[in-house]
Amino acid sequence: MSEDRPPISWEALAAELASTREEAEERGGPDPGRWDAVAAELAARVAERPAPEGEVAPEPVAEPAPLPPPTVAAAAPAPPEPEPEPEPEPLDPAALRGGLEALLFVMDSPVDEVTLAEALHCPVPRVHAELAGLAEDYDRRSAGMTLRRVGEGWRLYTREEYAGVVERHLLEGQRSRLTQAALETLAVIAYRQPVTRARVAAIRGVGVDGVMRTLVSRGLVHEVGSDPDSGGGLYATTPLFLERLGLRGLDELPELGPLLPETSSVLDEHPDA
Repeated sequence: MSEDRPPISWEALAAELASTREEAEERGGPDPGRWDAVAAELAARVAERPAPEGEVAPEPVAEPAPLPPPTVAAAAPAPPEPEPEPEPEPLDPAALRGGLEALLFVMDSPVDEVTLAEALHCPVPRVHAELAGLAEDYDRRSAGMTLRRVGEGWRLYTREEYAGVVERHLLEGQRSRLTQAALETLAVIAYRQPVTRARVAAIRGVGVDGVMRTLVSRGLVHEVGSDPDSGGGLYATTPLFLERLGLRGLDELPELGPLLPETSSVLDEHPDA
């Protein structure tokens, strides 16, 4: 298009578009081709001609700026993994066997292989093999003890060949006679039970610590509680005491009355009493 075309305004554009629409209606409908040509012509004129003074050309619609990519929050650093504990050094065969013997010696009931393995920091299969070897070694040299598997555990026992020796020792210890002091202390406990050691000593007039230890070790007396007033231990007789005396209960103990001295004889011996 030439530069000598008169400037147009938005009002002129609107009027020209209106007249073009009217002409199309008079002819019986818009001509798509003509309408397209008119629209193209108007678009070109608008793009080439500046707006007249006093009018402000519409600003071109700017395309929206692309959104910035979503920021991904930096992941928190993972906590450092704990360092694995160093594995214990494997025991040599001699140390493993000695450890097994020590554990079996202090156990008062059968102990399973898992417990032994945990105590020795050793694999269970190795403990199993060493236990079998230990039992075989005891049998091979006819040791005084034997290692047996009982249920799910292992336990040390005395060998049957030496049962006579053990039985003789135990029976001879039980047959040894009690001293007079032990018999007197046992009598006080039998008739006054439960009674404290201090009370027994007060009745007898002498210390009874050694005698009490003897009676407890023989299984004739045992501790049954503590005195609420003094806090001292209370002692009573055991079922073995009744068994040795051939009694079914403490109610079968003989009456003390006939066994006590006459009051007159006591006053004669102790006039100040």
